[in-house]
Amino acid sequence: MSGAHEDEATFGALPPARGRGFAETWCGRAWLKALEDTALDGEQLKRGRARARAGAVGAVTVRPGRITAVVADRDGAAHRADVLVQRLSDAEWERFVGTVLERAGHAAALLDRDVPPHLVEDAAAAGVELLPGVGDLEAQCACGAWDHCPHTSALCYQVARLLDRDPLVLLLLRGRGERWLLERLTALGAADAGAGDATGEPEGVRADEAFAMGDILPALPSPPPVPQQAGAPPSPAVETAAGSRVDASALEVLAADAARRARLLLAEVLAGPSLPAGRGGDGELTVAQDAVRLAAGAPPPSVVARLAAGTGRDGVGMDLAVRAWRLGGAAALEVLEEEWEPEPTAAARAQALVATAAEEGGHPALVPLGGGRWAGAGGDVQVRLGPDGRWWPYRREDGRWAPAGPAGRDPGMVLAALLEGDGAW
Repeated sequence: MSGAHEDEATFGALPPARGRGFAETWCGRAWLKALEDTALDGEQLKRGRARARAGAVGAVTVRPGRITAVVADRDGAAHRADVLVQRLSDAEWERFVGTVLERAGHAAALLDRDVPPHLVEDAAAAGVELLPGVGDLEAQCACGAWDHCPHTSALCYQVARLLDRDPLVLLLLRGRGERWLLERLTALGAADAGAGDATGEPEGVRADEAFAMGDILPALPSPPPVPQQAGAPPSPAVETAAGSRVDASALEVLAADAARRARLLLAEVLAGPSLPAGRGGDGELTVAQDAVRLAAGAPPPSVVARLAAGTGRDGVGMDLAVRAWRLGGAAALEVLEEEWEPEPTAAARAQALVATAAEEGGHPALVPLGGGRWAGAGGDVQVRLGPDGRWWPYRREDGRWAPAGPAGRDPGMVLAALLEGDGAW
């Protein structure tokens, strides 16, 4: 791999993670699953998780194929820990870029610093595995351990937190930085936009007319570059009279969201006419869905409360809706808040999958509840079938059903992860 593509990023030490689970997003959880499936000694993982939770991991440096940090023991001794991951080849990166350009939503998500599950699935279908699998995380530590030790395990748990904040860390680790990706997407999008028909003239213009105008029309200017991030809108200086309904905090949230969406639209336009403009395949959102999308951006609590009240949700309901949105967008929110009845053929196929999962996994049979939902043993867990054919894990929390993790195609694997999780869900 050419050194010109290589880059690195260093992230400052994160504060202790007491009172919270690691990996709040699907990407971080997939990373930890690779770690837990790779490590031979579960006790070393527990000790590493404790060191990470205590804030013992220093600044983390991410390079193509390698992450590095210094991890402190309880006695103060420090060890350099490295975890190696196979970098993607040049051919794999080209296939990945091609996959991104096939759907406007993929390019828009990357430009918004997100790596959604459907992009990873589409890349895998093209033969590009972004997420590490069993045995892909190779440990190297100054303490001399040959397998994952508390130091490399702590580093991996810390990286899960970094992936929660910035999923593009995964792409850098696989060999390409954000700058390379942006330049490649822009170049290919511009090439598609300027390709025209076989003769070079725009479609729908007669050749003699185009030839006659060649010396009259000036050349078009180059398209503007896509900003690295949405600009910060000015803070509204609103002087409100007593009793006014103008909310300056809400205006700031809406202005910032408009700037972010404008940037996404610009990215879609520059990607070329072959990509549909709009929301990148998510479809138009209802008012209730859009309120959750805004709340998922972590606006001030007063704005979240207003969004909840405006859509008929209480505080807990909005928290659960935001959790679902962060796991899977509008599809996950629909599974949380709506019941649906699969058609008879789909329902029979789903019931057969559930029965097979129970038999092969050694779990008690799931009880059908209707509405695309099945209850687990004890009535405290559920798996729900979404209209798109994916299965979602749910757990009862304080009398309400809460999303408990990302979706999967196999109800057995979803249920197993739900029952065997250590609280990180």
